[in-house]
Amino acid sequence: MYFLIIFAPMALVLQFSHSEIILTFLFAAIALIPLARLIGDSTENLATHYGTTTASLLNVTFGNAAEIIIGIVALSAGLSNLVKASIIGSVIGNILLIFGLSLFVGGLKQKEQSFNREHTGYQSSMLFLAIIGLAIPTILAITVLGPGSGANLEDGQRNIQFISDILAVVLLGVYIASIIFTFVTHKHLFTVPLMEGEQDKLQKITKDNNNNYRDIKYREPYSKRDGSQWSKKKSLLVLGASVVGVILTSEVLVSSIEEAIKIFGFGEMFVGAIIIGIVGNVAEHSSAIMLARRGKLDLSIGIAAGSGTQVAIFVVPALVIAGLFLNRPFNLVFTIYELAVVFLAAIILNLIAHDGKSNWFEGVMLIAVYIMISVGFFFIR
Repeated sequence: MYFLIIFAPMALVLQFSHSEIILTFLFAAIALIPLARLIGDSTENLATHYGTTTASLLNVTFGNAAEIIIGIVALSAGLSNLVKASIIGSVIGNILLIFGLSLFVGGLKQKEQSFNREHTGYQSSMLFLAIIGLAIPTILAITVLGPGSGANLEDGQRNIQFISDILAVVLLGVYIASIIFTFVTHKHLFTVPLMEGEQDKLQKITKDNNNNYRDIKYREPYSKRDGSQWSKKKSLLVLGASVVGVILTSEVLVSSIEEAIKIFGFGEMFVGAIIIGIVGNVAEHSSAIMLARRGKLDLSIGIAAGSGTQVAIFVVPALVIAGLFLNRPFNLVFTIYELAVVFLAAIILNLIAHDGKSNWFEGVMLIAVYIMISVGFFFIR
C-alpha cells in the first residue's frame, strides 16, 4: 500500500498548478490511503517500545487521526453537512461493509466461525448509546426547538448547539471510561485467544485476585516478531510526517471537493458518507479483512466494530470541540435518513452477532444492507 504515497505530491502539484480538478480530487483521495496506513504502522511500532497498556492507548488515540483531520479541515471550510455524512459513512462502512467482508472472506475458508459474543455485544451497546446521543439534538431540532414549533429561531439554534456541546462532553467521558474498562479493569474480557500451534510461543500466566490462575494469551505485533521493528526515532518521524501529510492532502481534497461534486453529479452526502467514509478507513479495512481470512475473526471484529464505535463516541465529540476553537459551531443535528441507517445498521449487527457464530452468508447480508444504504445516499441532493 505504501507505493500509493506518490499520489500525495502529485495532488499537491496539481493543486498549486490549478490543473484538472477531477485528477486533483482523485489523487488526494488515493493519497490519504497510504498516509492513514503509515499513521497506524508508526503508532504500532512506537507502541512496541512502551508496553501493552501504552500501546493500546496509542492505538486508540491515533486510530482515527485521519478521520479527525479530514473532518477538521472540512469543518474549517464550512462543509459541516459533508462532515456529518462522513461520520455516518465511517460508522456504517465499518460495521456493515468491513464486518460483512470479514465474515464473508473468513467464511470461505471455514464453514462456521466463532467469536467473542461479549466483545461484540459491548461494541453494539456502545453504538446504541452513541445513536441516542446523536438522536436527541436531531429530534429536538425537528420538534420543540425547530422552526415550526413557534419558538424563536435564534434561541432554538443556540439551545441546540448548547445541547450538542453537553452531549459531546458526555460521549467523550463515556469513551474515556470505555478505555479504562477495556484496558484496565476488565481487560481479561477482551483477550484474544491464539490459534492452535501459537499458544506455546506466546503465553503468559498471571494470577488473579482470587488466587486462581488464568491464561492471558497475547499477540506481539508482526514488526516485533519478524525483526523489522522501527526505532523510536523512526516511528516518531514517520508519525509526524504522516500527520502533516494527511493535513496537507485533506486541504487539497476539501478545496477540490465542491467542484468535483458538481462535475461528477454526486450529492454532498453521498461523497461524504460513501467516498470519504471509505477512504479514511481503507488501511484499517484491509487489515480487518486479512485477519478474517487467516481465521482471526475476533481481531477482525475488534477492528471493524471497534473502529465504527470509536468514530461515534470519540471522533464526533472531537469535532464538536474543534468547532468551538475554529469558531465553526458543529452541532449534532443529523438528517432522519442518517440516523435511521445507523440505527438499522446497529440492529442488524446485533442480530447477526448475538449467537457468537458466523458464516459467509451473514457477511453477504451485511454487504447487501450497505449497498442498499449507499443507493439511498446517492439520490440525496
